[in-house]
Amino acid sequence: MAKEDAAADGAPDESTDKPASRNFLQQVIDADLASGKYAAADIHTRFPPEPNGYLHIGHAKSICLNAGLASEFGGRFNLRFDDTNPTREEQEYVDAIIDDVRWLGAEFDDRLFYASDYFERLHRWAVELIKAGHAFVCDLDGEQMRHHRGTLTEPGTESPFRGRGVGENLDLFKQMTAGAFGDGEKTLRAKIDMSSPNINLRDPVMYRIKHAHHQRAGDRWCVYPSYDWAHGQEDAIEGITHSICTLEFENHRPLYDWFCDRLADLDLLPSRPRQYEFARLNLTYTVMSKRKLLRLVTEGHVAGWDDPRMPTLRGLRRRGYTAEALRAFCERIGVTKVDSTIDMLWLEDAVREHLNETAPRRMAVLRPLKVVLSPGADNGGVAKTCQLDNHPQNPGLGQRSVALGAEVYIERDDVMEDAPHKLLRQKPGGSVQQPRWTRPCRRQRR
Repeated sequence: MAKEDAAADGAPDESTDKPASRNFLQQVIDADLASGKYAAADIHTRFPPEPNGYLHIGHAKSICLNAGLASEFGGRFNLRFDDTNPTREEQEYVDAIIDDVRWLGAEFDDRLFYASDYFERLHRWAVELIKAGHAFVCDLDGEQMRHHRGTLTEPGTESPFRGRGVGENLDLFKQMTAGAFGDGEKTLRAKIDMSSPNINLRDPVMYRIKHAHHQRAGDRWCVYPSYDWAHGQEDAIEGITHSICTLEFENHRPLYDWFCDRLADLDLLPSRPRQYEFARLNLTYTVMSKRKLLRLVTEGHVAGWDDPRMPTLRGLRRRGYTAEALRAFCERIGVTKVDSTIDMLWLEDAVREHLNETAPRRMAVLRPLKVVLSPGADNGGVAKTCQLDNHPQNPGLGQRSVALGAEVYIERDDVMEDAPHKLLRQKPGGSVQQPRWTRPCRRQRR
């Protein structure tokens, strides 16, 4: 990241004395604390999932990052559902996300929020932007709007409805809210700059009409805020200091700031959050899109969101992955602003390492073949009891008792009727002895 970009993001320059091992977000917060902008207890982060699917391994990185920063600096962490699209959201997803975030170890205590908690306030603020001349009601449909938006190399064209007066816009928005129009018939758009090189600033949509039942708000609303309009304002309402997003939202940051600044000018904003972006997690050979994962579920390619083949947190849990291993993995891969793909081996290594330290040891026979020892352990029919360590390197896991009698079970593959001379296998009329290389070495004569 260039020095100019670092300064714009609030990150310290290369002259900082902080250790290189600290990621750029930690350095941003270090600088904010050093300048007196915030006290450590003021640091406030959030994880804002949309409840339209189950969480996957990519979300684990964001959860660990946001919750980890809040914990490190003694601040607070919120879980907030961006439930602004009633046609795609379900209570099932809400419940699963809450459970998965807690399983991963991210503590949000009583700070569980929903975008729908703020619908009334967001609506009032939208009315104030209309009064200030910063928003207008547009009659263009989706296709026409895309045509007017322009391209990356050509400026957009202003909507023919952009010049509507404040009174007319207020009246039309009131009718939209009352349900006087059909889905998509009108939108409320911010009035910014159709010639901006950033397409996100070309009069973005703030509200769309959707006559749909909301899983929390019921049928109270038929206009719903866009993510770009709601996101920054939700952060401001909750007192979020560092709004941490993935890199695909980097071009949305100017719009995030524009909305916050307009409301601040109107003395409506309760706090001023800042957005920072980091590179999302990409894993080799892994689908990291909720939309594509949803297709796998709905088309019957997998048994459900918790299918062990799925990269969802539920699927990983059924596969035997632990929360501690996922947190260790997220810590190892670090946080940068550079897009990259992490090899799946990193995740598997983190899981193996944690299980190696914590999992009790057991012996198992997958294809059992019963063997009777002769002469057997003839102790009057009483089996001998052996004490075995549950973990050879972890005495804290204790011991277990194993009964050893005349009848034992071995792997079927360890028996061969015609075994080669040097191949250690059970065979009729043969015997198996300890391999030479595993016997204690005799002291060599001088």
